[in-house]
Amino acid sequence: MEEKKLHMKKAIELAFSNVSENKGGPFGAVVVKDGKIIGEGANMVTNTNDPTAHAEIVAIREAASNLGSFELSGCEIYTSCEPCPMCLGAIYWARLDKLYYAATKDDAAKADFDDSFIYKEFSLSKDQRSTPSLQLMRDEAVKVFEAWNENGNKIPY
Repeated sequence: MEEKKLHMKKAIELAFSNVSENKGGPFGAVVVKDGKIIGEGANMVTNTNDPTAHAEIVAIREAASNLGSFELSGCEIYTSCEPCPMCLGAIYWARLDKLYYAATKDDAAKADFDDSFIYKEFSLSKDQRSTPSLQLMRDEAVKVFEAWNENGNKIPY
């Protein structure tokens, strides 16, 4: 079997295993560098009571830990399903080179994992979103960015 299909097969197997062991949602992911899996994850949201513990996030965290780096350029991620907005953001922040996915967000929606409301919220102005977004203490917060810019020891990312 072609290498890419083997990695996707592993992501799908992680999703199946997660379902059969009742550990969380039906999602799996692996991060690959130079043909080798360096991070893997399954959805652990309900098992850990962590709403951010999606398969992609778990796999990215493990890969970053294994590499000792917050930047995963040179790596690819294989997911059993098209990533949600949070996971897609994490994939970009991690600077992964490529994303492969199996099922689509529409397939996930049929199993009651529907992210369409989040995409819809993104298109609305802040005052129209279902979760109020109110700004407080901007002047104090901007000082943190000024301190960051003046810090000669910062690690840019």
